[in-house]
Amino acid sequence: NELINLLKTSSKKFIELNHTTPLPIDNNYKTPETLGKDRIAAVVGAHYLQPHKNALIIDAGTAVTFDILTAEDKYIGGSISPGIQMRLKALHSFTKKLPLVEWQKDTPTIGTDTISAIWSGVVNGLVFEIDGYIDLHKKSYPDLFTFLTGGDAFFFESKLKNSIFAVENLVLTGLNRILNYNA
Repeated sequence: NELINLLKTSSKKFIELNHTTPLPIDNNYKTPETLGKDRIAAVVGAHYLQPHKNALIIDAGTAVTFDILTAEDKYIGGSISPGIQMRLKALHSFTKKLPLVEWQKDTPTIGTDTISAIWSGVVNGLVFEIDGYIDLHKKSYPDLFTFLTGGDAFFFESKLKNSIFAVENLVLTGLNRILNYNA
């Protein structure tokens, strides 16, 4: 807070991203003050790269978020789910005997021991979840353009059956677009 106050008083061009910051899209989230800045920035980034398109923005990192932007430039909301590491830690923390599994090189369809079974369940479960969300939203938006971003995006890129557009810096693209929009 001290840094933000210093920047506000020392710079006439300081812009703080919050729920009142003007955006190049309509934010229809019921509680915009609780919406993650990374989520709205990724949505704005998707809008910048594919304007006026129905888009599903998937950010795969600590959490996996799924956000919908309509062709009318309306952000309508989305979903939040645990990411790979969070799922691995939850299995270890909330059970008595399951080990904490480290990142594995291969992902089997069927695990043949506890480690590979946990890895298979976590990774394949997320792949099915991501593909399921894409399939679900394609029913409402047949021309849906799907973005995949986040720290684990490129891990999932080749595992998904649906066509996606992987973008490494979608959140940064969106932040830059928000800055330019307000300049």
